[in-house]
Amino acid sequence: KQARLLPLRVEGDQVVAAMADPMDTGAVDSLRLLLGACVSPLLVPTQSILDCINSVYDRAANEAEQLVGDLEAGDLDTVAHELEEPQDLLDSSDEAPIIRLVNSLLFRAAKERASDIHIEPQEKDICVRFRVDGVLQEVIRPPKRFQNSIISRVKIMGGLNIAEKRLPQDGRIRVKLAGRDIDIRLSTTPIVFGERVVMRLLDKSTVLLDLVEIGMDKDQLRIMESLIHRSHGIILVTGPTGSGKTTTLYAALSRINRPDLNIMTIEDPVEYQLQGISQTPVNPKIDLTFANGLRSFLRQDPDVIMVGEIRDLETAEIAIQASLTGHLVFSTVHTNDAAGAVTRLVDMGVEPFLVASSLIGILAQRLVRVLCKDCRAPYLPAPEELKEIGLMPEDVREASGGMLYKPTGCPECNNTGYRGRTGIYEMMLLDDELRQLTLKNVDSGTIKRQAVGKGMRTLMDDGAQKVMRGITSVAEVLSVTQEDMA
Repeated sequence: KQARLLPLRVEGDQVVAAMADPMDTGAVDSLRLLLGACVSPLLVPTQSILDCINSVYDRAANEAEQLVGDLEAGDLDTVAHELEEPQDLLDSSDEAPIIRLVNSLLFRAAKERASDIHIEPQEKDICVRFRVDGVLQEVIRPPKRFQNSIISRVKIMGGLNIAEKRLPQDGRIRVKLAGRDIDIRLSTTPIVFGERVVMRLLDKSTVLLDLVEIGMDKDQLRIMESLIHRSHGIILVTGPTGSGKTTTLYAALSRINRPDLNIMTIEDPVEYQLQGISQTPVNPKIDLTFANGLRSFLRQDPDVIMVGEIRDLETAEIAIQASLTGHLVFSTVHTNDAAGAVTRLVDMGVEPFLVASSLIGILAQRLVRVLCKDCRAPYLPAPEELKEIGLMPEDVREASGGMLYKPTGCPECNNTGYRGRTGIYEMMLLDDELRQLTLKNVDSGTIKRQAVGKGMRTLMDDGAQKVMRGITSVAEVLSVTQEDMA
């Protein structure tokens, strides 16, 4: 494309090539060496060559990356039954069924908003499951004899070594689906019955980069706005893996992203690329860790820094140093609630006075499934059920006339009763009294009781509010907050 040439056909011992500049001897010589044949240049207008090159490469890219449009109506079970024996797939004309099956899986996963695809070889067949709204659902069970072909196809797409089946491998697949860019993180690991494959789907078009869209109400939004517009300090987001911490951080950064701020992030990995923000992936192979990356950021004149996770004392100390020297720092830790983040830093070895002087706010969160609006059903809850999430019958009567909603199931939600997820939050602002408790190195329970006494809404409280608003169910809130009740 750069040389403005395109080989057209072979005539005798020569290759006829369309060229915008037949006098470009360098391009002619390069093509001759590449093809091992003499080149006969043919003068063709530049735009015609470019149009032809683009059409050829676009078609090739579509075959490799873009899911075929007619798969939309495809039936996975039908495709699976059309598959022939694996040995027949060695012929290029016979490998289409496997490609169709894998493409159908990717298409259906994207259509059903699945976050992960699990391909698990079992003794007699292969179990394929999607994780939708945090829950694994079985999709199809192809016969055992297609195992090697299916897994090899996925590994080829991810650029993995198909001959290596004894070691775990990681790769990446990029596809386009109806104009949507989807990144797929691929992981394989050997198990008793073969290689297990997990694909994590990252759909850039569906990521929620707004604090309102991720489930924050007006009060929570006001608190969050007061934190993210500070000039310095540390803001921590806490929760278990898969609770939406990274999405919340992205939403916060997007909220303050503007040309007069230098925002830098170090992540493991970079899940979504944010326009106008410098993002760095960690790379342990070359010793680019959270700590080393963060240390280098301080020489890059940053205003705002995001550290994917504070895992050790070194990273914590550098983050605190950055916050105390005029930088706003965002990061995450793994704790059950907001108060636990304070004691987690102290347990890492950070001096309590440094924690007290640098932390400005902590956000604990969980994800709950949203009731399907097409099939949710109203019901009158029993007092015992309300008590489990800290509600009284009069609370529900005032908020929703005494009625709550429960899941039933319909085709729109794949008969699960839920469609989508939202966050429930616990926001703790560190005031002077909480800082004094931090200095005294008290336990997290004492800190939490003090914060609740001053009006902090707990995860359970926020979940109960969303139950009364018909957003989610009692069972969902209990499923993600039970460890906090223990």
